[in-house]
Amino acid sequence: MAHQLKDPRDPRDIEMQEWLESLDYVIRYGGPERVQSLLERLTIRARQAGIEVTPQPVTPYLNTIPAEEQPPYPGDLEMEERLENWIRWNAIAMVVKANREVDGIGGHLSTYQSASTLYQVALNHFIRGPHGDDPGDLVYFQGHAAPGMYARAFLEGRLTEEHLEYFRREIVSDKGLSSYPHPWLMPEFWQFPTVSMGLGPLQAVYQARFNRYLRDRGIKDTSKTRVWAFLGDGEMDEPEAMAAVRMAGREHLDNVVFVVNCNLQRLDGPVRGNGKIVQELESFFRGAGWNVIKVLWSSDWDPIFARDKDGLLAKRLGEILDGDLQKYQAAGGAYMREHLFNTPELKELVKNLSDDQLAKLRRGGHDPIKVYAGYHAALQHKGAPSVVLVQTVKGWGLVGGEARNVAHELKTMSDEDLLLFRDRFQLPIPDEEVTKLAFLKPKEDSPEMEYILRRKEELGGGLPQRNPRFTTLEKVPDQPFAEFKEGSQRKVSTTMVAVRLLTNLLRDKEMGRYIVPIVPDEARTFGMESLFRLVGIYSPVGQLYDPVDSDTLLPYKEAVTGQILEEGITEAGSMASFMAAGTAGYTFRVPMIPFYWFYSMFGLQRVGDLVWAAGELRTKGFLIGGLSGRTQLAGEGLQHQDGNSHVLALPVPNLLAYDPAYAYEIAAIIRHGLQKMFVEGKDVFYYLTVGNENYAQPPMPKGNDVEEGIIKGLYLFRSAKDLDAKKGPAVQLVGSGAVLNEVVRAQELLLEEGVAADVWSATSYKRLHREATQLQRQAMYQPGKKMKEISHLEKTLGKAEGPVVAASDYVRALPDIIGRHLKKPFYTLGTDGFGRSDSRPALRRFFEVAGEHVAYGALYALAQEGSLPWDAVKRAQKKWEIVPDKPDPVES
Repeated sequence: MAHQLKDPRDPRDIEMQEWLESLDYVIRYGGPERVQSLLERLTIRARQAGIEVTPQPVTPYLNTIPAEEQPPYPGDLEMEERLENWIRWNAIAMVVKANREVDGIGGHLSTYQSASTLYQVALNHFIRGPHGDDPGDLVYFQGHAAPGMYARAFLEGRLTEEHLEYFRREIVSDKGLSSYPHPWLMPEFWQFPTVSMGLGPLQAVYQARFNRYLRDRGIKDTSKTRVWAFLGDGEMDEPEAMAAVRMAGREHLDNVVFVVNCNLQRLDGPVRGNGKIVQELESFFRGAGWNVIKVLWSSDWDPIFARDKDGLLAKRLGEILDGDLQKYQAAGGAYMREHLFNTPELKELVKNLSDDQLAKLRRGGHDPIKVYAGYHAALQHKGAPSVVLVQTVKGWGLVGGEARNVAHELKTMSDEDLLLFRDRFQLPIPDEEVTKLAFLKPKEDSPEMEYILRRKEELGGGLPQRNPRFTTLEKVPDQPFAEFKEGSQRKVSTTMVAVRLLTNLLRDKEMGRYIVPIVPDEARTFGMESLFRLVGIYSPVGQLYDPVDSDTLLPYKEAVTGQILEEGITEAGSMASFMAAGTAGYTFRVPMIPFYWFYSMFGLQRVGDLVWAAGELRTKGFLIGGLSGRTQLAGEGLQHQDGNSHVLALPVPNLLAYDPAYAYEIAAIIRHGLQKMFVEGKDVFYYLTVGNENYAQPPMPKGNDVEEGIIKGLYLFRSAKDLDAKKGPAVQLVGSGAVLNEVVRAQELLLEEGVAADVWSATSYKRLHREATQLQRQAMYQPGKKMKEISHLEKTLGKAEGPVVAASDYVRALPDIIGRHLKKPFYTLGTDGFGRSDSRPALRRFFEVAGEHVAYGALYALAQEGSLPWDAVKRAQKKWEIVPDKPDPVES
């Protein structure tokens, strides 16, 4: 390459020329690796001389792939442009028609219009659909672009015109289309939920890693499956969006591709008005080990760059702030000439272009040739994940919306604007059909239809598309559960019980290989270190070092075939792994069974958005909240003590939540969960809380209804008759988790006071509330009809004698939810307020859930109904040291 000197007499210019010519020689004869090695050596030498050399984290504001290195485009550009424009129109017609039918129904016009070419090039040439045993590619579509996906599926014949007519109207028609990607609502269409924003990129990375996990463990060959995530530049501000980027680079996940639509705008205005979001993202991704490809300028710019011999335009583009770039697009060609090409030298580069031609210079993301080159490079790259940063214009082609801050809020268009859109994209629609918002579809035997169907078939089928049938197991084995019914006098925690059961399941010959233990760097806290040796920790490179504890009985063991996903300190990442594993029965037709073990306070409270998404995704598996309960976790204090997670579990419709107290309860619940999810294929998942308090594990009470009661949420643990209680006032005591032991102690205290108390274990307040509410609803809508069925709550506690006192290691609102379904006095004790660091007995007295407080509450309830004199309550208050003027824990 010849280098022209600015000043042949300037020794500095001569020196620069010599360096550049030397570099050209190495490039030509040594290749990229030699160039890299040489630059590294020069950097080291400069630093040795005391010169600080700061590596550039970004490349110039140009396309990564030069025009001369672009691969040939494999498709018919004119045909694809015509089809893309028709899809653009159908996406607009769908949203505008919906808003004319129902004012304010919503929808988004601008996102898809900016990203249309990104999707169509990918769907025409890269993204593989499912066929046979091959699941194809997995795609996280940007939620706001959903209308474009529906519009293409319509052309492909996978959706009908009636579907498009009922966009965002899912109740009035069974053909209704959901607002965003929602697998719960469209289980045969959308693969993954991607709204709320930021969850898509996180899920995509952990899905790609789980695909490798399945391959490395020899369970499923996933080598052909690539994970795509289509994202917005504004979305990348979400912490979850960037949370997994380092992990993908660290583990060399070259099976994942991010496509970031950099239209420079978020909902309200510029993403980085005072900066450059593309450069910022490039720096971040490069630093995390990703292959970064920039697609910024269309082929329209290639002749201009070719004339820019001195790199002045490249320098100028690198200086322009995003806020200015946005305005250049909106303000027109004359404004661009004056402000973008703002020097005589730059104006010279575009002197042959009119203002109108300047205004029509496209960004890279609107040029299929450039987009194809970017994708092609991403798929060819090996050894690292790839991100394609594509510059587009938000609302491209929308009159009154293109590059405007209001673009995101556009839901409808006037007839005049629709006609202008029709003209701009040369759509074959008569005026009267434009105003009717008629959908465009070529005839079945037309060249256009033949082309799009051929592209679909050659890639294995259209996407989005989801397998709605979960691959199940034949049965749940008996042996892993057998030991837990007998109980044990040895004091153990429910955490250790659950770990023992998990170990049994891992050892099972049929089911064991499908179990996926997931922990966010707390395995030792939960007593799970024995599993390190039993099944190993998954690592794509195995264990390249000698662990410090290699000579111990339970060393830290990493292996390519390891079974445990040890995620490090990331609850969000762990939850994303749980979702990938818990949907493998759909995605890959292998029924993987995830057990995600976490510190209960840092579970649902921290990743509630992902838990909601897991429910919608029809994820199956077990969430295990360890160290649960406000008073069971001694010493850790306010930030760690969980008194609310079961309340947070209430809104998730298909999450079954349990707070077991004893070993046999845990065994019954997990066995039932395995049967429901992985044998019967029910779209539910389970949340169990377990603790670290050691106590004797009693045997399962006798009776055929005990196991049924455990699953339904309530059973009689010990009646007053079992203690030979004398006839006296009756009361019903309810507890769960470790606090059930305090309730049992209260029963014994009340026995001394001549009160006959029954003790009930409430394994699931949510299940009790749900069933009672459903039956109440049925009765309300069938007025005057006597209901034959009564709730489990009414059959059990409702028929027992006396008032009810329920004590919980969670806030009172949890047991309160069943009180309104009982026709008797109902009192609750709970752990409302901030936690404290202290012993368990001190904590239980502070939060007023100790055995003495439960017994006192029972006496108070009996006195309230006239079954006991108030003097008995006062005597007990003094005897049990109940402080009447103690501050309320909620306010202290």
